[in-house]
Amino acid sequence: MSAHDLARNSGADTALKLFEAENNIVPLSKGDESIYYFDENFQTQQTSERPWNNNIYYYRKVEISSIALVKMVMHARSGGDLEVMGLMLGKVVGQTMVVLDAFALPVEGSETRVNAQQEAYEYMVQYLEQSQASGRREPVIGWYHSHPGYGCWLSGIDVATQMLNQRYQEPFLAVVIDPKRTMSAGKVDLGAFRTFPEEQQPSSSPGASAEGTQDVPLNKIEDFGVHSSKYYPLEVGYFKSSLDQQLMERLWRKHWITTLSRSPLITNSDYTTQKMAEIAEKINIFGKDGKKSVSYSQVLRESDAIADEITQGHKSNALKMKLFTEL
Repeated sequence: MSAHDLARNSGADTALKLFEAENNIVPLSKGDESIYYFDENFQTQQTSERPWNNNIYYYRKVEISSIALVKMVMHARSGGDLEVMGLMLGKVVGQTMVVLDAFALPVEGSETRVNAQQEAYEYMVQYLEQSQASGRREPVIGWYHSHPGYGCWLSGIDVATQMLNQRYQEPFLAVVIDPKRTMSAGKVDLGAFRTFPEEQQPSSSPGASAEGTQDVPLNKIEDFGVHSSKYYPLEVGYFKSSLDQQLMERLWRKHWITTLSRSPLITNSDYTTQKMAEIAEKINIFGKDGKKSVSYSQVLRESDAIADEITQGHKSNALKMKLFTEL
């Protein structure tokens, strides 16, 4: 192997380790890798009694494989300012939902909604048929879509879509990814949610995303506030198998140079400027009445977050300089 290849692989391995550490991707032991085995009878036993009907908070955690995570993040990033959408394959283990794979859907998106057109449904059916023919028997366990630059929560349209899915396709999960905040912070910004049945809306939602704890743009606060009590978040964890590790290493060695050759301070400059303007606008409305009023703590939290992201960008550049200098 040439010195160039050694340097390239060493840099890729370093970048991969940083990504896994930052997102707390936990390696599975050999015994735990049975999570990839799909037992259709066992799945039927766990869902036949529909336990979520008796406990609207039945599912409280989701575990996502590293490969599925990277697929979703790369897809979300490819959409730019437009929302993109895809489906997730997996299973349930007790009160935990497990995402083993994900695939993109060819849909048209806008800054406010994602529309799954007829070609998307045709593509979905064809993909699932081919997947099952290749030996993958996991069903669709949920959908994901992106919120570029405005956080991980469910809009009114998202809530309606998820409610419909949960009515007819349980168990079902909704995942939202913010690719801009992911690139800015250097850590995947992802949220997982389930909605409450219309006939079982709780008077209060313990752990639900409440206004004041979410960094929501002013032009979306009203939509967020109206629907935030209709769903609840799940705890999210990430894992990888020994095979995932090999796939991730190959993927990183192929694509790492694109990431390392860019400065996050430059790549995310438009997003950072937008966030600074948003914070300034929120400061200007202090003391005013109306649905768009915000708290001091909210603005302080958002200011700290953008400062941390800028600091992270400088650290990333310094790390690259040290890495390349030593190589």
